[in-house]
Amino acid sequence: MEQKGSVLMHRYELGKLLGQGTFAKVYHARNLKTGMSVAIKIIDKKKVVKVGMIHLIKREISVMRLVRHPNVVELYEVMASKTKIYFVMEYAEGGELFNKVAKGKLKEDVARRYFQQLISAVDSCHSRGVSHRDLKPENLLLDENGNLKVSDFGLSALAESEHQDGLLHTTCGTPAYVAPEVIIRKGYDGSKADIWSCGVILYVLLAGYLPFHDSNLMDLYRKIGKADFKFPNWFGPHVRRLLSKILDPNPNTRISIAKIKDSYWFRKGLQIKPTVTETEHTEVTPVDVDGVFGPCVNGNSVAESKQELEKPCSWNAFDIISLSTGFDLSGLFEETDCKNEVRFTSNKPASIIISKLEEIAKQLRLKMKKKDGGLVKLEGSKEGRKEVLGIDAEIFEITPLFHLVEVKKSSGDTLEYQRLLKDYMRPALKDIVWSWQGEQAQQFQQQLEEEEQLPSHALQLQVVST
Repeated sequence: MEQKGSVLMHRYELGKLLGQGTFAKVYHARNLKTGMSVAIKIIDKKKVVKVGMIHLIKREISVMRLVRHPNVVELYEVMASKTKIYFVMEYAEGGELFNKVAKGKLKEDVARRYFQQLISAVDSCHSRGVSHRDLKPENLLLDENGNLKVSDFGLSALAESEHQDGLLHTTCGTPAYVAPEVIIRKGYDGSKADIWSCGVILYVLLAGYLPFHDSNLMDLYRKIGKADFKFPNWFGPHVRRLLSKILDPNPNTRISIAKIKDSYWFRKGLQIKPTVTETEHTEVTPVDVDGVFGPCVNGNSVAESKQELEKPCSWNAFDIISLSTGFDLSGLFEETDCKNEVRFTSNKPASIIISKLEEIAKQLRLKMKKKDGGLVKLEGSKEGRKEVLGIDAEIFEITPLFHLVEVKKSSGDTLEYQRLLKDYMRPALKDIVWSWQGEQAQQFQQQLEEEEQLPSHALQLQVVST
């Protein structure tokens, strides 16, 4: 266990604990050679591997090395021992911007300055193909001069994470700050979703409270989906006009960052900062992103990388709440055809689920293709009543030994699909199915609590039956 005064890698003396989460702790530290203050994020390697979050850590490293901007927390180096990973980062002495907002609304000029710096940082991230996806005051830090620093890229996405439709499909973020298109799980543009979050942050800075708030999660989502909010009477016409364009529930008509920068309210008092290429930065020590996990997975980082490609998508609490019975959020915004989509949970490994689907495909003479991220496509060999029947089965990892499988018709006749599902697939899957959607919701909660991957208060939200 790390203690104040202990020395890491003969290079950094640990100071006070700054914060901690499920898998990591962040300490203030001092570089013994230069005396410079840094923040060190210490990640428990065993816990990360156990819950299948290796890819998130690797992505966070890649993103922080890619994005270099005066208003983004800088990553100096990454070190690893047999049991821990150490992120050595820029130290933001001023703490979280959230602590300032918690005391009440900010003066307009102060809020504008923070917003200008936020937009500059986010614009830089987007120019490098990075979407943050969890922008909120808690993830915005302040340095000793009061300058804003965007931090916590644990949920960020690179452009290469997009599906063939050019959109992201992982539901993540903090509900009160998340864009409506993220909630409905039909795919979204990460940069446009970030712009929405920036608008919520600006509202919070100026008002001292959230634009969308409700103790009932479903009512909160409805308000977000309709952009149902009111301006306080102290908001001027220019900022009202800007926020109305940012908090547009339609991502296709939502204002762009370029137009935000051109707006009258944004440009007032704007100070042009030098770009990263014009400022001096400490060189980031080269990092073997795969190698930081090497000692923890049988000493074979190459094998680990191959396994990761075959693993299904891992899920967070937001995903589970969004898809659980009674929380199909797409119904809040558009009509859905529930006849074409069913879900079941299984306590079998993904490999066994895929093997069972292969057996079904062989018995029914269906073509089967395995895609990245746990997606399996089944397709008929001849045309049915309308066209060739196509079925997608997507496997999501909730915990390493507990999965949710979403089965839906991608093409063909609905009646043919329903008959095949009822007469063949459901009976054939009975050995691996733990519960079909809508059945034994309480068992679902019990299983998750046993796995101890989510806090009980988060689980309580997702067991409401229709």
